[in-house]
Amino acid sequence: MSEPEVIRVLVVDDEHPIREAYRELLEARPVAAPSEAARLRARLFEREGRKPDAGRPAAFSFEVHLADQAQAGVDAVRAQLERGQRFDVAFLDMRMPPGPDGAWAAAAIRALDAAIDIVIVTAYSDVDPADLSARIPPGERLFYLQKPFHAHEVRQLALALGGRARAEAHIRRLAYFDSLTGLANRELVREHMAKALALAKRHSRKLAVCFIDLDNFKRINDTLGHSVGDEILKGTALRLRETVRDVDMVTYASQLARMGGDEFLLLLPEIGDAQDAAVVAARIMRALSLPMTTGGHELHITPSIGIAVYPNDGDDIETLLRNADLAMYFAKSAGRSKFQYYDASMNATALKRLTVESQLRGALERGEFSLHFQPQLDLKSGRVCGMEALLRWHNGELGDVPPLEFIPIAEECGLIDAIGDWVLHAACAQAAAWKEAGLAVERMAVNVSAVQLGRPDFVERVAYALQLSGLEPGVLELELTESALIANMDRARDVLDRIKQLKVQVAIDDFGVGYSNMAHLRQLSIDRLKMDRSFIHGIDAQERDRAVSAAIIAMARGMKLRVTAEGVEDRQQLAILEAQSCDEVQGHYISRPMAAKQAEAFLRTLVGARIPGG
Repeated sequence: MSEPEVIRVLVVDDEHPIREAYRELLEARPVAAPSEAARLRARLFEREGRKPDAGRPAAFSFEVHLADQAQAGVDAVRAQLERGQRFDVAFLDMRMPPGPDGAWAAAAIRALDAAIDIVIVTAYSDVDPADLSARIPPGERLFYLQKPFHAHEVRQLALALGGRARAEAHIRRLAYFDSLTGLANRELVREHMAKALALAKRHSRKLAVCFIDLDNFKRINDTLGHSVGDEILKGTALRLRETVRDVDMVTYASQLARMGGDEFLLLLPEIGDAQDAAVVAARIMRALSLPMTTGGHELHITPSIGIAVYPNDGDDIETLLRNADLAMYFAKSAGRSKFQYYDASMNATALKRLTVESQLRGALERGEFSLHFQPQLDLKSGRVCGMEALLRWHNGELGDVPPLEFIPIAEECGLIDAIGDWVLHAACAQAAAWKEAGLAVERMAVNVSAVQLGRPDFVERVAYALQLSGLEPGVLELELTESALIANMDRARDVLDRIKQLKVQVAIDDFGVGYSNMAHLRQLSIDRLKMDRSFIHGIDAQERDRAVSAAIIAMARGMKLRVTAEGVEDRQQLAILEAQSCDEVQGHYISRPMAAKQAEAFLRTLVGARIPGG
């Protein structure tokens, strides 16, 4: 059985026995009443009426607060509001000598809390309700009781008004608070922003808006289901609340809201300097980046945060929200798990991004995508042991658009799934055609996005592409980033085990720049590590890069994994990698990515040949 809702009642009366009579009546708790108290009770109540039925469960219970003078009643209301609570109903005696009367108290209380219901209790007929209603608006929240009255009237009035207050609070909560996290919603935070902006303008203060978005949340939501996604959102809201309590030492009266989906907003209404927002953002980054366990899964969630500051980045709500949102997208495009201040140059970049997104929609249907292929060389034998399929896009309006520019946009706007399917089918078909032409293509590597990997039918899609093309499964290699796998290790293990059952090979791409957690890798069915090009770039000049590449090769050998070094640009880099017993290399020194016809010609010229320096 649920606990009854609490109606908070304030009683202000200068006579102690009458105050206690209210308490006894509302809380249904007997109190000792001396003869003087009995006399005063009779003045207040015509008849006692029967006590509330203790055996019947109540929907409401009363929490009664007592004050003996008008000023004490006003102070009680103020103290309650400072605690984040409020009274639902106040019963005020009209005459409370020697201090101010009930009308004064009603006006002062109304100034503190416009929504409280006030009941003026009087034994005098000279009180004009119409006059008081005009002096203490709104009239619909001012009520009168003439002494003496029936005890039942007090309780029923308190129930009716308190119940109404609870209903109004519930409606307000539905309208202004997020039902999942309990945070303020978009509408309420806009109200807070309007007030905070007005104060910031009046007092020449700075104000900051932090737009917070969870990285890769959609992939987790799609992979593990909405129930797990909801738990992540609730856990995120809890961590944000705890962090906000800490940051109130940096900026006073911050406001937190869920804007929708996995987007949150933090309003910092009083900051001394724009850098204060960076202090807050850094604390949020640390709090949200800790592992979160839900539904039996340990998940790594990181935020991207955009910051806009009044007055530099806008002087109205819409501009500040738009610029904070824009800064957040730049934080994501810079690698995620970062925070970014808004800069005016972002607007031009954002316009270009919108153009790219607009042209990207329909690019598949217009046949604007193609594949280029880059060879991979086996250092021991000197033969071409594989080709990596690389997506290219040529648009009539934009020309050639770099993959680093359009692929993140395709992921964000939900197009990468269809594009990834096209790449998989086209690469399998090309490899099968080369095999049929007698070219020894040992391996065709295809990059797979985290979005594709998260689809429940991903393995079935791979199997279908192999079946449709007729390609032997062992020729296909799927390249996955470590970050895509580490977000949900349980699912990653299951998916990779099923891929291996198809006899398809698996490589970890860009190894060394992500988590690089060998303990995690031991749990996964993989065949190859692709060492990131950032280590190869300085391998001929930087001893540290040579040490890193040597360590990766040694660890991989211990795990019986092959290593492919990406980004080999010259003969000296190739010689160093060969001396370190790296298995394979890939880069411009071997060949730049080529269109299908050029790649086929390249394959024919290298049959039986060995690359110089290899």
